[in-house]
Amino acid sequence: MQPWALVSPASRGIGLHLARHLLQNTKLPIVTTARKDLDQAKESILDGLHHVDQSRLNVLKLDVLDAASACSDLFPKKDNYLHLSYAIPGILFPEKSPQQIDHDDALLTFRTNTLGPMLMLKHFGPFLPRKSTQLSQDASLPKTAVWATMSARVGSITDNQLGGWYSYRASKAAVNQVTKTFDNHLRTASGEKAIAISLHPGTVKTSFSKEFWGGVKEGKLFSPEFSAEKLYEVVVGRTLEDRGKCWDWKGDEVPP
Repeated sequence: MQPWALVSPASRGIGLHLARHLLQNTKLPIVTTARKDLDQAKESILDGLHHVDQSRLNVLKLDVLDAASACSDLFPKKDNYLHLSYAIPGILFPEKSPQQIDHDDALLTFRTNTLGPMLMLKHFGPFLPRKSTQLSQDASLPKTAVWATMSARVGSITDNQLGGWYSYRASKAAVNQVTKTFDNHLRTASGEKAIAISLHPGTVKTSFSKEFWGGVKEGKLFSPEFSAEKLYEVVVGRTLEDRGKCWDWKGDEVPP
């Protein structure tokens, strides 16, 4: 059985650099997604990577039904399985008080941060290995297939000491619940062959967090390249005991 990887979306920021990191540090065929300008997204991911097999990269339009259908053609399930997946959509409206909560913004936050990954696991989850799948043994890959969804430390109810960011906090807390629930499903469907986890990348220097760079402590504002490297290391280092939990960029557990 041949493994492959998924990074969605990957047109910029962490996703783009995760795709680049996987191209440089694994032998996997990689599926990435972008909402538009697919050729530009592919060019950005491959920029300067002359030493890698560029045919390993597939850039698909960010529509889960169409993308999953395309993956069925690219990677027939009888011969292939999804070993490494990063479901990382994200949007933030930083409400500082309840009066700043906007219905449409909050709805978009949940649609993007929570419902987006839920639909991804619905349509791409069937590509993960089953109990009978023979996993690839490769030191550059986690020992078990991993479905990783982007969360955030502010999604931790235990760790919430500051308040604010109502819709974002709630959407990320929901992501952690989705992760745990999907991992329970994988225990039955995949046994010890696949796990689900959530990830906290820290504060990364992308357009997503630009408004907050000034308030970040020295040494705690990470480049997208550094973040991608760390999130790759965290996923590769997970074991069966780590399943269903949220892990930060250092490999430390974020409490629920």
